[in-house]
Amino acid sequence: MTHIPLALGTIPFGTAVDDGTAFAIMDRFAEAGGALLDTSNNYPFWFDGATGDESELAIGRWLASRKNRDRVVISTKCGARPTVPGDRTLGSAEGLSARAVETAIEGSLRRLGTDRVDVYWAHIEDRSVPLAETLGAFDELVRAGKVRETGASNIPAWRFERARNVARENGWTAYSHLQLRHSYVRPRPGAPLQSSGHTVVNDDTLDYLREEPGITLWAYSTLMSGGYTRTDRPFDPAFDHPGTTRRLAVLHEVAAELGATVNQVVLAWLIGGSPAAVPIVGASTVEQLDEALGALDVKLDDELRARLDAVS
Repeated sequence: MTHIPLALGTIPFGTAVDDGTAFAIMDRFAEAGGALLDTSNNYPFWFDGATGDESELAIGRWLASRKNRDRVVISTKCGARPTVPGDRTLGSAEGLSARAVETAIEGSLRRLGTDRVDVYWAHIEDRSVPLAETLGAFDELVRAGKVRETGASNIPAWRFERARNVARENGWTAYSHLQLRHSYVRPRPGAPLQSSGHTVVNDDTLDYLREEPGITLWAYSTLMSGGYTRTDRPFDPAFDHPGTTRRLAVLHEVAAELGATVNQVVLAWLIGGSPAAVPIVGASTVEQLDEALGALDVKLDDELRARLDAVS
């Protein structure tokens, strides 16, 4: 399947974004050549009144309505779903034991109304469970036809590579997708994020991925929850340092020269980077999605990319 190098983030679908709007967004994404829908079995459990079922259920209703399952790439995750009703933290997360993985996939398949997931992720690290147990369970799902490819999210590069080695040693399916927080601005090294469950791309990650071209990097929080363009959405304090000021200045200069929005330049920078990333773009309106889709027409030549990359 050939599709555009953007994934549609679906966290608020079924809660803050009602079915009418969510369906319109997914319709527009599909019309533009989009296929990658990114969700999880816990989205958005941190919303008051939500259980974590909502995003997958909304996608399932859309798939049933449009009868287009074979034209869509479903990406969903396990491991971070709370096991205590009403828990808004990761303190009771299901984890990555074989039993948790087996239970989680059945719930996701049921909610999505499908017989397989195209990319299945370990959403968090769970060092209380041996990697072999988790990877063996994932491999069983691949062999059963319930999962096509696997990946890990919020994991450092060394643990990701260790997991791939364990899989290869046992003849199992190895992770071929890595999902991390990534954008043009970067936090101070070692600074804790307010979103403690997030793991940010760093130089070590990028160096590793350049040497492993068979791994696809998916980037979330690409547009900083609107922080590039909205004064009411300030950056996490970890991004409050002189490097961010310098990067924002160059970003605005390049956007003005290209006649593009700042958000579009960020997405184009990610798509054409080394290594390239698949940006996950959340949208709560069709208009927001259209702006993101406009990034596909933004061309960063070598000089512009060098200017953006040179800022530290």
